[in-house]
Amino acid sequence: MKVMTAHPLLDVDEVPETEPYLRSVGEVFRSFREQDSGCLSHGVRLPDGSRWFVKEATTERGRRSLDRAWAFHGTVRHPAIVPQLHRIAVGDRRTAVVMPWHDGEILYDPTARARFRALPLARVHHALDRVLDAHLAVEAAGQVAVDLYDGAFLYDFDAHELRLIDLDDYRPGPFVLTEDRLPGSTRFMAPEEWRRGATIDTRTTVHVLGRTARLLLDAGPGEDAFRGTAAQLAVVERATRSVPGERFGGVRELVEAWRAAS
Repeated sequence: MKVMTAHPLLDVDEVPETEPYLRSVGEVFRSFREQDSGCLSHGVRLPDGSRWFVKEATTERGRRSLDRAWAFHGTVRHPAIVPQLHRIAVGDRRTAVVMPWHDGEILYDPTARARFRALPLARVHHALDRVLDAHLAVEAAGQVAVDLYDGAFLYDFDAHELRLIDLDDYRPGPFVLTEDRLPGSTRFMAPEEWRRGATIDTRTTVHVLGRTARLLLDAGPGEDAFRGTAAQLAVVERATRSVPGERFGGVRELVEAWRAAS
């Protein structure tokens, strides 16, 4: 009879400290120690050869972010979105989450971004379609995108697959912004994300997806080498209008327009 053994990451509920525990059950082959999010992360390889990504909140801000992300991943599943599979209590107050490890390069890195932009157009369109398709699932779950930028795009240049990571600030919408601004990159954010009292809804997601299409399809460091068609550029222009009511009404409407233009 086969004896089932507990998984050292998916079946453990509490550990005193994250890194010493990970080193006791496997090999920590990568660490990300300086993170603006208030989190500390490790890549760990278990004896069975499987690789995992473990992210621990080290500050109150990081804890709130991981709590929000856990709620988001509980409502949204999509092949392009790297899921959070398990939570571990660390000590008295901290939390860590366990995710599968995926190879790739973050497109926020200038070298990786330039390499991606030099790919054949079919590869770029495939990656962009993954982003759009994932956000159909986001919209269907009643969630809106917050802090989506190229730092969330993990691209595997060998398998030619794009995955979305660190969607920690996505939240149910619509909601009213009670802060001076939302977290995010100025290259991607909608105007309302900078305005206390503004409504953040699926049209905000439309804006960031329009900016994603514009920037992924640009061939250079500036926005003067768009590789798409005039019809695609017209879709981007409407998606990124400063007045939310002048954009597409939602992600599905944007995606349908984009695919018709493509």
